[in-house]
Amino acid sequence: MASLQERWRNFWKRLRARLTGHSNDKEVREIRRILSLALEKGNSPAPDPLLLTGEDRRLYDRIRRATREHNRNNITRTAAYWEVYKRRPELHWALLAHMVSRNGGYCMTDLRGDLIARVMEEREAEAFFQFLERANWLIFGDAYPQLMLYEASVKAGRPLFHLLPHFGVSRFMRVIWERFFATHDAELLTLGLIINEQNYIEHRVVQHPNYKPVLESFEFQAQTFLNLTQVAFPYRSQTNRTELAGCVVDTFLSLTERIDTGRRLYAILFGRPDVHQGVIAFAKSTPHTGSRADYWPHLYTDQAPAGGTKRKRYYPRVDGAVLRPGAKPIYSPRLTDVWPDVADPEASGGDDWCLVPDAAEQLYTAKPDSSYKITALYCNTLRLVERAVAAESWLNSK
Repeated sequence: MASLQERWRNFWKRLRARLTGHSNDKEVREIRRILSLALEKGNSPAPDPLLLTGEDRRLYDRIRRATREHNRNNITRTAAYWEVYKRRPELHWALLAHMVSRNGGYCMTDLRGDLIARVMEEREAEAFFQFLERANWLIFGDAYPQLMLYEASVKAGRPLFHLLPHFGVSRFMRVIWERFFATHDAELLTLGLIINEQNYIEHRVVQHPNYKPVLESFEFQAQTFLNLTQVAFPYRSQTNRTELAGCVVDTFLSLTERIDTGRRLYAILFGRPDVHQGVIAFAKSTPHTGSRADYWPHLYTDQAPAGGTKRKRYYPRVDGAVLRPGAKPIYSPRLTDVWPDVADPEASGGDDWCLVPDAAEQLYTAKPDSSYKITALYCNTLRLVERAVAAESWLNSK
């Protein structure tokens, strides 16, 4: 059960977003009405895809094959989101997912990079990677069939969302997609997907006993070493420099916080024209490798140092947003150089998370944070991380 402090924080997050944002109240009421009617029918087992025939079965099989193909690792998922957005720019969530997935890749490679590998035990790094990979894999496996089914619906000229339950997608998203097909409200669809995906991983990852050891050490590991308190979107500024936009995350453990973070990131990405245009320019010109050298090659390199990094002394190298004179770039590897593809088990805990229509009440936007430019904040955090790693590596060397 959530603590009083956590319940108050969640209440404040929701209230703040409602006071500073807005919602399409008429559409939200309609979604809640339809969702209530669906819930009155009760829960029923997910339909068996083997019972599909004809065009429905062929479409199902094609989407399943494409999902498996692109769900191999963080690199293939990130690229797949970008390709969807290029084809269907009305799917705002695809661009948001592309940029958040880039961040996921950076966090994965940090575990083998110049900083973390010096101070984190191998088994801890492996456990944290598996946690990140599982959440990444599950979200893609749930969301990508939805995106593909929408594209098929556009091509067919009629909604095909009756197939969503065959992919294990929540009843909540069937209502959202059918409304989107009728209204073309890209904002409402994006918010629906944010709410759905975070609820989807809540019991499958965040509350799953397999990941309890990781989450028990999450605060220390993430805030001290992995810099997961910030989600940063690289974007090309008007001066053609790569800057960072984003926000700070209080805690990954709170469902309300994760949804609020998605809402805030969406507001920055689509509510600030400089960020939106700059992110697209960056994405077009920079294929995702997982290395932070993708966006700041003046600070990072994807070339491994001779002899590796494990347990060697570390000396801070960064001064602001530049390297100190004579300092070597920080090693930030490409993902495929340091992590193999994972044969993820099928999603467990398949019950529909949507049991009451209250989720519709979260379909409200937020205003972009005034402090959305976080380049300076990121550099300050990197400086603190360097100092922590330098101190830890010094102690280990003794």
